[in-house]
Amino acid sequence: MDKDRIKGSAEQAKGKVKEVAGRATGDKKLTAEGKANKVSGKIRSAVGGLKDALRGR
Repeated sequence: MDKDRIKGSAEQAKGKVKEVAGRATGDKKLTAEGKANKVSGKIRSAVGGLKDALRGR
């Protein structure tokens, strides 16, 4: 498993926590940061998956 996939999954989890915390507190900035982290995590995971596919895993 590629390091990018692991980091991407962690980034998605961090984003989900931020998004939920932002909604709970009414903090729109924190909610937006959480959504951005989730998207960046998904992209990073996809890149890692592509690297794994190219390596034949």
